[in-house]
Amino acid sequence: MKNQDVTMNENKSRGPSGQNANRASALLCGFAAVMALTSVAVGQDLAAVVETAPAQGDADLAQQLSNPLADLISLPIQSNFDFNFGPLDEGFKLQTNIQPVIPFDLSEDWNLITRTIVPVIYQEDLFPGAGSQFGLGDVSLSLWASPKAPTEGGVTWGVGPVFLLPTATDALLGGEKWGAGPTAIVLKVQGPWTYGMLANHIWSFAGDGNRSDINSTFMQPFVAYTTADAWTYSLQSESSYNWTADQWSIPVNVAASKLVKFGELPVSLQAGVGYWAESTPSGPEGLRFRLAATLVLPKW
Repeated sequence: MKNQDVTMNENKSRGPSGQNANRASALLCGFAAVMALTSVAVGQDLAAVVETAPAQGDADLAQQLSNPLADLISLPIQSNFDFNFGPLDEGFKLQTNIQPVIPFDLSEDWNLITRTIVPVIYQEDLFPGAGSQFGLGDVSLSLWASPKAPTEGGVTWGVGPVFLLPTATDALLGGEKWGAGPTAIVLKVQGPWTYGMLANHIWSFAGDGNRSDINSTFMQPFVAYTTADAWTYSLQSESSYNWTADQWSIPVNVAASKLVKFGELPVSLQAGVGYWAESTPSGPEGLRFRLAATLVLPKW
């Protein structure tokens, strides 16, 4: 049994836990349907007016999507479903991250890679009496200055700042703190393999004084293998360490993705499963599930 580490408003309504599975299934099916229809519509519109992907094979493009520093405009939309929140293991969360990645030319030798993560969250029964919430979470913005050419050893890297914005539409969906810190990526592409590490650290510097300060390290080691027919198989973790609470959160995720075309629009479709190897006392446990679609958009 987990220990309850946050006191919530007991006056909020609590949804019936017996409906969790039905709601989860409906939300996941709805996400998949919307992504498919949106991809078709966007692909048809773009095909009429612009040239979409770079002139290269599907496998090459699929492998570039495993590289966070690739010189591509992409729109990943990733949905994660986690279970067993709270002291009674009855809570669940569906979080869909909209993550536009846009590179800019700084010079002949350097790019600026920007990635914004906009979380849209539905959660229920994370704590007794908390009820359900739906809305926008806290937005993060990462900026990496990266050399366009790899090093002599084939290593690609990028460094810069990361910012956390208190954009949550409900107090239970965000930390209500402004934050900032450093971020870095190091990776190598070797044949069909792509492997490396993304990391950042965020400190809060302003916001609601009644909320806990943020002092958190995030680490994302990853390895991916891309086949000649544009399938990519990946293994990664999205581990974080809360220095204030002295707590780890460590999910381990495996996924398979396939690059397809909707009209002329390249889209990578992914499905995956993960396991929470370590979590906070009130955090998720057991398995997690992931669906994602990444649209490759034309460069202007």
